[in-house]
Amino acid sequence: YFKQESNGGSPMNVLETDRLILRELTLDDAEFILDLLNQPSFIQFIGDRGVRTLDDARGYLSKRLIESYERFSFGLYLTLLKQGEVPIGICGLVKRDSLDDIDIGFAFLPQFWSKGYAFESASAVLAYAKDALGIKRILGICTPDNQGSIRVLEKLGLKFEKMVKLSEDDVELKLFALDF
Repeated sequence: YFKQESNGGSPMNVLETDRLILRELTLDDAEFILDLLNQPSFIQFIGDRGVRTLDDARGYLSKRLIESYERFSFGLYLTLLKQGEVPIGICGLVKRDSLDDIDIGFAFLPQFWSKGYAFESASAVLAYAKDALGIKRILGICTPDNQGSIRVLEKLGLKFEKMVKLSEDDVELKLFALDF
């Protein structure tokens, strides 16, 4: 279930499920990140990260995603189908300055929605957070209109607690929580 191995210079696989591999992101994933972050659904439900070029994607990977592994020893992981190692999304843990607890995050390319991948990968991430990292409480945040993510969070056992803003000028988000 949990894999903590690195084979030479290749990225570290962190988790494995029946159908998926979750591994640390690298700068080589810039093309995929550029695609994912510019999906209309990502911009609508998660936000426009201003990533428009491969250089932007490498910068975003370096400053936002890869740095999290170094700072917190966790982060968002590239989620791949085991069969063919096709990248389909990201799923993992995020520590935001504006929230007291760590939250679970996930985003998938639309062609991979409604196939159980978000739930499968997020279930593995929750088990990892609890068992390997010793985290006692996990949050989930999403826009009030993001019914797909709300369904996944509720299926994972997170319960709606309150509305929050991550910053003064941000939109209100639904905050869900799960205590282990």
